Amino acid sequence: MSRFLVITSVPDFERRVRAAVTGSMHGEVQALPPEVLSGGPEDVFRRLVGEPPEVLLIGPGVPGIEALKFATVFDLQHPEVSLVLVTDPDPDLMLAAMQAGIRDVAEPNVDVAGLRGLLERSCLASASRRRGLSNPGEGDEPGRIIAVMSPKGGVGKTTVSTNLAVGLAKIAPMGVVIVDLDVQFGDVASGLLLEPEHSITEAVHGPAAQDTMVLKAFLTAHPSGLYALCAPRRPNEADYVTAEHISRLLRQLSHEFRYVVVDTAPGLGERNLAVLELATDAVWVCGMDIPSVRGLNAAFDVLRELQLVPDGRHVALNFADRRSGLSVQDVESTIGVPVDVVIPRSKTLPYSTNRGVPVLQDGARDAALKGLRKLVQRFDPQWAKAPQSKLHRRVVVS
Repeated sequence: MSRFLVITSVPDFERRVRAAVTGSMHGEVQALPPEVLSGGPEDVFRRLVGEPPEVLLIGPGVPGIEALKFATVFDLQHPEVSLVLVTDPDPDLMLAAMQAGIRDVAEPNVDVAGLRGLLERSCLASASRRRGLSNPGEGDEPGRIIAVMSPKGGVGKTTVSTNLAVGLAKIAPMGVVIVDLDVQFGDVASGLLLEPEHSITEAVHGPAAQDTMVLKAFLTAHPSGLYALCAPRRPNEADYVTAEHISRLLRQLSHEFRYVVVDTAPGLGERNLAVLELATDAVWVCGMDIPSVRGLNAAFDVLRELQLVPDGRHVALNFADRRSGLSVQDVESTIGVPVDVVIPRSKTLPYSTNRGVPVLQDGARDAALKGLRKLVQRFDPQWAKAPQSKLHRRVVVS
């Protein structure tokens, strides 16, 4: 899928755009010469291969007046596409660009890192407008907030979270964000092989807390087509993230993304309870050992009293192994609810986590793939409509 179109006569700029996209963003780049602008938007679209772009970069090498004339017509006909003008700084031109429908302006010498940030912002803006145009009466309908939780650590919760987010990104490219809410020792960044410039601490303070477009600048793009809001680098920054901050953040993200996957810290702290108050779904990850099972049972008892069990309940039994001394039926009888997904013990899964490449991203053959795909499937609207679908069905460990 081509998501980026560059109209320029400068090969080095085209090279930098391709470098910004390759390996870090979802989609491909197409390039056209400036002459196509004279034919208008229709001529541009005739020359494209595949689907229409999400971001169109005009220049350098394109006369400013010609670019603005084209942009004025293009924005009226295709408002869902983010237009970016690449030109030398000029205050008068900036004002004219805004009036013509240009969404962002960059200088011709912008480096690869600057281009990557620019393209990420433009993609997010395009996705927001597409949702508004496709659902004019449902612009404020929030996406699903999926809390991935476990009372105890060491059950593979982050591995499940990252694979779930990658799987959902195949259903809704650029419509998924994963939030690392283990604000002291979160591992989402390493689990996705990311080097984030910003963290959740910055995202819940200052202008980002009030302006969703500013908030999007703190997200990190992943090659699979999702975005991540990662934990801070220093554990002491956790004190600056409160339950109130989390509630506001999730409301913001749910109005911009189809799926918000929240990788929570172990336990039932204030931040986790704030997530459950807003969550449409909760994925409970449980290991196949007695402490993990008993911990989940105790958590369910507490949450039932607090009336904080989301309508969408999904229990994932991780590290499943018939030689553990427990059966699925043993687990179900203890926690009092069915096990929905079984993820067998796997050698590949820990290796993929250490590599920072989820198994659902690279498609490696592994026994755990089937369980992870079933978990993703439970959030696919097409699966929910299927007559054979059943939210809770008995499963077995093979």
